[in-house]
Amino acid sequence: MLSESDLAALIITLKLASITTLLLLLIGTPIAWWLSQSRSRFKFLFEAIIALPLVLPPTVLGFYLLVALGPNGPIGGLMQSLGGQSLAFTFSGLVLGSMIYSMPFVIQPLQSAFTAIGKRPMEVAATLRASPLDRFFSIAVPLARPGFLTASVLGFAHTVGEFGVVLMIGGNIPGETQVLSIAIYDHVEILEYNQAHWLSGGLLLLSFLMLLSVYALNRRFSITDRC
Repeated sequence: MLSESDLAALIITLKLASITTLLLLLIGTPIAWWLSQSRSRFKFLFEAIIALPLVLPPTVLGFYLLVALGPNGPIGGLMQSLGGQSLAFTFSGLVLGSMIYSMPFVIQPLQSAFTAIGKRPMEVAATLRASPLDRFFSIAVPLARPGFLTASVLGFAHTVGEFGVVLMIGGNIPGETQVLSIAIYDHVEILEYNQAHWLSGGLLLLSFLMLLSVYALNRRFSITDRC
């Protein structure tokens, strides 16, 4: 049913989505917490930058990332000057581009979850002499479980479905940077609809099951919290 190149694209896609989601959770959690607690007059600027991938065409974002990561770009040039190679058309470049493109799908649910907690639980913990770090991990993180679940699923699913950004940054190198969305495009381009159906149907089923799990678990968390 699936060729060797399709299986390789599947592995690369799952690897890319897993690494991207994990890194975004690690980096995005403190950012989301700051955005939910900050009263800075410039907070809206950071929120607009984070939300930019939601409205920016993927090819535009991918083009500027390609320029930045290429050998003549600021990031790619710096990498080469340090004895490395440019990140364009590499898996590392795909990870960086995917993190930027999927950033709002992870940070915004986390920010909403932290905001929904309110000030009261944190103030009560402070009166019990809990340190800020202890209050965060003991109070904020457990209460924000639905937000972490939603952020993880949306970040993973959005990375799996990327096309324009990953094509611009990584190209279409089988076994290295070719992901499932690009493999589907290749099959359709040469009229291999049967293979395209298998890959597309698999992504459709995966996306539905992931969203179904989010709604089911969030409903369970809501019932548990009320009890």
